[in-house]
Amino acid sequence: MASKQLINAVNGYENYIQRKGVDEQVIDAFLKACNVAIRTEKDIDYGLTITERTKALINEFTQKNAGGSIWELERYAQNHDIKGGYKLVDQFYEVLRLESFYRFESFIYFMERKRNWSKRFYYPRRKTLNIVAQDLEDLENRKIKFYGLSMPSRVGKSTICIFFLAWVALRRPNSHSAMGGHSGILAKGFYKELMNLFTTEEYTFAELFAYWHPEYANASIPTDKSADEFTITLGDPDRFATVTCRGIDGTWTGAVDVSKDGYLYVDDLVRDREHSLSPTRMENTYQEYLNKMVDRKNDGARELMVGTLWNVLDPLERMRKQYEHDPQYRFRKIPALNENDESNFAYEINGFSTEYYRDMRDKLDNAEWMAKFMQQPYVREGLLYTDLRLFNGILPDGDFRRIGVVDVAWGGGDSLSMPIGAEYENGDVYIYDWVFNKGTKEVTIPLVVGRIIGNEIRQTRFEGNTGGDLYCQYVDEKLQEQDYKCSCTSRKAPNKVEKLSKIIAYSGDIKRKFIFLDTHRPTQEQMKKDSDLGVTRYYRNDEYQAAMDELSMFVSIGGNEHDDAADGLTQLEMFIENPNNTAKVEAAVNPFRRY
Repeated sequence: MASKQLINAVNGYENYIQRKGVDEQVIDAFLKACNVAIRTEKDIDYGLTITERTKALINEFTQKNAGGSIWELERYAQNHDIKGGYKLVDQFYEVLRLESFYRFESFIYFMERKRNWSKRFYYPRRKTLNIVAQDLEDLENRKIKFYGLSMPSRVGKSTICIFFLAWVALRRPNSHSAMGGHSGILAKGFYKELMNLFTTEEYTFAELFAYWHPEYANASIPTDKSADEFTITLGDPDRFATVTCRGIDGTWTGAVDVSKDGYLYVDDLVRDREHSLSPTRMENTYQEYLNKMVDRKNDGARELMVGTLWNVLDPLERMRKQYEHDPQYRFRKIPALNENDESNFAYEINGFSTEYYRDMRDKLDNAEWMAKFMQQPYVREGLLYTDLRLFNGILPDGDFRRIGVVDVAWGGGDSLSMPIGAEYENGDVYIYDWVFNKGTKEVTIPLVVGRIIGNEIRQTRFEGNTGGDLYCQYVDEKLQEQDYKCSCTSRKAPNKVEKLSKIIAYSGDIKRKFIFLDTHRPTQEQMKKDSDLGVTRYYRNDEYQAAMDELSMFVSIGGNEHDDAADGLTQLEMFIENPNNTAKVEAAVNPFRRY
């Protein structure tokens, strides 16, 4: 526990700041207090509190006096080859060094101190990878015992995890951890990257190791290694190495140990697309993972599994389905495009732009796009809605009627689904709009009412189950309040088994008759040109895209997490075939109404 003398001193520094503001003298004082708290008095919690405060003070002082952040000041010094840099930058890194044993992000920052900012791994990617760094720190602090991470390829997921294993080795050089992948070639890559972190002058691992383990100050780093066995030992030589890298096709029994304070790190067990398309190979891979890799864990060992999800048979996806509700297991998915259809990985350096990912989406089969880039694994066998008809957003000339039905949802994970189409005399139905929203009725009712009026729909139907008839009544009342004439009816839907049968039965008609918006989003120039020409061009908004994503993953065999998109289209086709098979909703006073 921090001494009263230290606490009083820090409080005095704060009083000084209140009177005179932040200056170099008080920053020096805070830095000394950080050293005393962590290195002398060993009060880590209090020490980390004042290290955070010290970093904030340095940034505040830098911003005020240099017009930028401490990182911008460091970048300026590097770009202008200012020998020795700046005192403030050195002080900031001194704080990071004090935190490096306890804060994973601080460890990475300090590890890359000698690297030019243009070559650094973490800083340009921190906006996206910060949440991953925090997850990994929670794993190390035993807030969770299993962490599953899925991201697209080449965005840094393996590198940050290798940094993590280096951090664990710094903290516990005599622990035993294992890194495994789909092949020995991959294991060799892990070994080389770890050795690069441990031994090259480009990184500061040797400095940190001597700082936190003075008893090894004169020892070589590593103390033992094998380029043939892919083993690295940092602490006292032992039968098992600090880190062993091994392909799943290699020898594990008797050669690999994961100690109770170590990690099993599994990265990319699925070799490639061909591997993922074979259910037999996928099952064999999963069984090998359990019987070769997991078998080497001692009681208390933790696990980190990383990969790009290929399909639902992927070991990581199987683990997620089995344990996603267990608070000791955490699964993090970061897709290529966020909810605004923008890149999550538009890094400052070596990133992937929104345009790059949208172009890949247009080129790839939707199932593969969703799996490899959006981390939504697929089952290729049994996909029901493949080879859908698409149009460019401009409705063809000719007479049509606007139609829409509502698959009701009240929130809680399910989506209200209201596909809206233009039905032509030849039977084609152009789905040009779609309400697809997980909100409560307070959110979705105004959306439904707005779409009915905006599209001049005069007849619509609601699924009558689970209060759907009441939802229909709410909408009908809102339409009457706005003096809009629309026949709102409800119809009871079949049970779950019958529902799947109906969806399958009508899927052929939907694929034959329904035409969906393509993935093209018009540019500002295109939208202006359309406006000048008086052309109305529809395009997929976020809700439409979410509906199509769900629809493309719907399978006729196995389970589906959600069927809202498919069910909404099925109800629309049934409504087209028989619009009068309904029950009329009469507006009445509802004593239970809360809307």
